[in-house]
Amino acid sequence: MFAAALAALTALIWLALLFGRGFYWLGRVRDDERVPAPERWPSVVAVIPARNEAAVIGEAVGSLLQQDYPGALAVIVVDDDSDDGTGAVAAAAGQGAPHGVTVLTGAVLPPGWTGKLWALKQGIAAAEQGAPDFLLLTDADIAHRPDSLSWLVAKAARDGTVLTSFMAKLRCKSLAERSHVPAFIYFFEMLYPFAWVRQPKARTAAAAGGCVLLKTEALRVAGGIESIRNALIDDCSLARRLKAVGPIWLGLTERVHSIRPYESFADVRQMISRSAYAQLNYSPLLLLGTLFGMFVTYLAAPLLALFGHGWPQWLGIAVWAAMALSFVPTLRFYRLSPLWGIALPGIAMLYALYTFDSAFKHWRRRGGQWKGRVHVNAPSLQ
Repeated sequence: MFAAALAALTALIWLALLFGRGFYWLGRVRDDERVPAPERWPSVVAVIPARNEAAVIGEAVGSLLQQDYPGALAVIVVDDDSDDGTGAVAAAAGQGAPHGVTVLTGAVLPPGWTGKLWALKQGIAAAEQGAPDFLLLTDADIAHRPDSLSWLVAKAARDGTVLTSFMAKLRCKSLAERSHVPAFIYFFEMLYPFAWVRQPKARTAAAAGGCVLLKTEALRVAGGIESIRNALIDDCSLARRLKAVGPIWLGLTERVHSIRPYESFADVRQMISRSAYAQLNYSPLLLLGTLFGMFVTYLAAPLLALFGHGWPQWLGIAVWAAMALSFVPTLRFYRLSPLWGIALPGIAMLYALYTFDSAFKHWRRRGGQWKGRVHVNAPSLQ
């Protein structure tokens, strides 16, 4: 009786996911359309917050200086209390460029702010002195193809989007990356179906913080960066603010890549657990519900397929196969074997473990750690 009920429940869950969430798993929202150039190319200032990013900041800055953008483009790097020479590397990357790179030394982090958002606040304040039409907020580990900015601006100009964001293609070389990165994108699209993000009347709002193009005036109307100053999941918080002002867009891309390596499983766990509990609003009840939901959604079908009997076993096999097949478009995007789809239940359980780890770190007053800082919403250290 229990097996039959569990089989029916997991089947209903996957019917809802596959057909009731904007067909997220197909990954159709991409930058593969040709967008006409605007009549006038607006001015853009790119702002890069950087804390101890000497290993990657040079390539990131260089990729922006090599843009084929026809309009005015300036680059500002905010060195957020680095001790590895990040600012010097960024400045060196800008030598020889027509306008170079402005490197700002960040001020001391005030109470009530996350480090990244405080750095962005300072960079945006400096950028606004030149009254740019758009701001490009991009991370220190993001490399842009020469046509990435042109496409983003043309898209925003044609569609009137106030926020236009690329989901950067993450590095996927090590075993840890291959086993986690495609699933990260798959789960993100499940939570925030990109087809719903671009619908003005839909409540779903999301962005990918590595590459976000904003209309400067729209950001001001939305309350500025200070309106989300203590948000750990800053990209989606910003998207919610901007969607209240105008249409937004988020899509997959080959034009923008993350160059940050995650060589070990510990590296990946740190990346995921940093913000997982924040996604649940630090709620123990939501944590328990999420862990139970992940068990029923991802693990019940394989268990039924392997150990069940009769029609619950066959339904478990069917659900496991549907789950694996739904993962294939994302695996193809990352040029990985479809056989990884069979492992999706196990990968999901790793994500459940990381979610609990995130909560555990928060309870130990170590929540949201990033390069030596504890997130502002975590209890203060004694």
